[in-house]
Amino acid sequence: MQSRVRKAVFPVGGLGTRFLPATKCVAKELLPVVDKPLIQYAVEEARAAGIEELIFVTSRGKGALEDHFDHAYELRDTLASRGKEAELALVESWLPEPGNVIYTRQMEPLGLGHAVWCARSIVGREPFAVILADDMIQSAEGCLSEMVAAYEEVGGNLVAVMDVPQEHTSRYGVVDPGKDAGALVEVKGMVEKPDPAEAPSRSAVIGRYILQPEVFDHLARGERGAGNEIQLTDAMAHLIGTQPFNGVRFTGQRFDCGDKIGFLQANLAYALARADLKDDVAEFIQGMAKDL
Repeated sequence: MQSRVRKAVFPVGGLGTRFLPATKCVAKELLPVVDKPLIQYAVEEARAAGIEELIFVTSRGKGALEDHFDHAYELRDTLASRGKEAELALVESWLPEPGNVIYTRQMEPLGLGHAVWCARSIVGREPFAVILADDMIQSAEGCLSEMVAAYEEVGGNLVAVMDVPQEHTSRYGVVDPGKDAGALVEVKGMVEKPDPAEAPSRSAVIGRYILQPEVFDHLARGERGAGNEIQLTDAMAHLIGTQPFNGVRFTGQRFDCGDKIGFLQANLAYALARADLKDDVAEFIQGMAKDL
């Protein structure tokens, strides 16, 4: 019987240089989409998928991120004393249970694979999820929930995949596909940021993973890949052929919030999905479009 996916790793140690100067003193993961920070959306997605332990791989200057998932006593007391129950629920109702959030440091920026490897002692020898907070996926069910359901069916390793334009394959890890079953596609191989002329497909890996602990054994070698970094894609490729490995074509809309355009698109899309905001936002967009 395969183990249940109980833990999720959130690599949040990056500097967010594409959003300077906003990220000079504020962690990129705390940038808000409408009125919630990116990392809160990611945590809510994980918890909806049944994740019990949240593991954040941080770095220097990320103290505010840690504080976001703790009680703000002065704020709580002020809101309570003023009878602002709705506002109090907004800052308290989603907090994880004590002991369910764990932080560890990535002391050098050596790549995504290195960040995941830094969580090895906390994860232990059990399957785990990895969520990249700046890959936002607007979905009724939740991308990770879809992946957990697929994992319960096929086991092994899973990555979220979506088709991208051929010329964009150099931005992603790309799947060499095998048997195609619609929502699931067999992964025969993976290439990190291939030249578009050499990409094995247009199926790009998006920032959601369910991995077996053997990936840590390969990450431990510290082998450098694209960008002279320790790439998670390279370590995952070693698991192909030794364990089941599939891509999940998720439902919903993905926004690359590590990019300014993607971040702005996400704010508009999430605002339009809100009953309290959509009419005013739609009217503003229509008015702006007339002037273009």
